[in-house]
Amino acid sequence: MLKILRIIVVAFLAMVISLVGTVYALVRLRNPSSVGVIARMYSAMHPLLGFKLIRRPREEFNQPAIYIANHQNNYDMVSISSMVPPRTVTIGKKSLIWIPFFGLVYWATGNIFINREKRSSAISTMNKVGEIIQQRQISVWMFPEGTRSRGRGLLPFKTGAFHTAINAGVPIVPIVCSTLHNKIDLNRWDNGIVICETLDPIETSGYNRENIKDLIDKCHAIMQAKIEQLDQEVAELERQAKA
Repeated sequence: MLKILRIIVVAFLAMVISLVGTVYALVRLRNPSSVGVIARMYSAMHPLLGFKLIRRPREEFNQPAIYIANHQNNYDMVSISSMVPPRTVTIGKKSLIWIPFFGLVYWATGNIFINREKRSSAISTMNKVGEIIQQRQISVWMFPEGTRSRGRGLLPFKTGAFHTAINAGVPIVPIVCSTLHNKIDLNRWDNGIVICETLDPIETSGYNRENIKDLIDKCHAIMQAKIEQLDQEVAELERQAKA
């Protein structure tokens, strides 16, 4: 019963937020800071799912960058999405625009669309992202795993985010969220604690196509270690709460 009630309430609020967010985004048409504002609107629903969200952004860092985050499941919308910094957009497949309520707000907030069915088009778009970053002085949020991990741990990274950072001459900033797999049970009142944290920027000036794998491996190792650290912290905080 609790699960059904939560689904109904969250679905209703998601539609309301999408409508309000669309109006907000249209008023500020294609303003890149709208992405983070609306993302935090969705994230504000996390208490309805029964978990406490601890956010640790790095607000003093405000230059263009490629933000890379671990992509776990649908609950990313109410957890790590809250970490989107100002003047940061995302890259999504064109089919997103056809999602009811969500599609219009996704377009209006200035996100970048690619056609994944046509490899040449996607590559061309990615090559242009670096120019867009410099011209508009914006950042781009990407999930380098390319798909939701769904309990399989931090998956191998694809190269797109790293090529883009090198071409644009901007740092990579990892953002991680503690493990969500099997964390949230909609039939349970208390689903514990989730921590999201922005890590130190990683300079890309010393990397190129020849040694890009070193950069990818470095970012993956840093994020993997931090996720494990956050999971341990969550376990300890939840243990103290039950004591």
